[in-house]
Amino acid sequence: MTSMKKAEQKIVVLTGAGISAESGLSTFRDNNGLWENHRVEEVATPEAFDRNPDLVHGFYNRRRQALSEVKPNAAHLKLAEIEPLYQSFLLVTQNVDDLHERAGSQNLIHMHGELLKKRCVLCHQVSHQRNDLSVESICQYCHQQGTLRPHIVWFGEMPLLMNEIMLALMQCDLFVSIGTSGTVYPAAGFVEVANQSGAHTVELNLEASEQASQFKESFHGPASSVVGDYFN
Repeated sequence: MTSMKKAEQKIVVLTGAGISAESGLSTFRDNNGLWENHRVEEVATPEAFDRNPDLVHGFYNRRRQALSEVKPNAAHLKLAEIEPLYQSFLLVTQNVDDLHERAGSQNLIHMHGELLKKRCVLCHQVSHQRNDLSVESICQYCHQQGTLRPHIVWFGEMPLLMNEIMLALMQCDLFVSIGTSGTVYPAAGFVEVANQSGAHTVELNLEASEQASQFKESFHGPASSVVGDYFN
């Protein structure tokens, strides 16, 4: 469906919760506005972590454990398959799971952090984490106890690597948004940046997002089928 030869294109792909939902991971919030029966203010803000670190650690420990029960779906696999075909390919995901990595994607930015990493609030070192975290956990770098938190971007915090993302958007020929509602900034503003840069912009989503009119093309359906259809 693309208008240029892939080898000549610079592409930025944005993925959201919709692509992981098809693998069995719960989306960001349920229809009632709760996240696994918790209000966002209880588990997804720096203030929540300061107030009740045990609750927050428990919440992310369960989400980390759930990763072993799911696997990449056809949409994840297709994105990994096509990555080498483009002159430049950047995959930006709002998801904190590791399904893109397990599918084989290489040039990838987790703008909202990663469940399988931790960060020390004292020495700021980031490292891999597969087991549970707690207030008793000790930082392997500064050797302090109780300083480790999930490497997740919470509400009120700046998404990661925004300079790199914005530069890629300003230079891309094609921007494709997959499985995202288009309501959470700054990701919701990516299509505007890409449009202003002259890129062809495409939405692949289960249904039309609030920003569907900003895209030059829109295709709707499950990510596991519509992604394959578009990139074939």
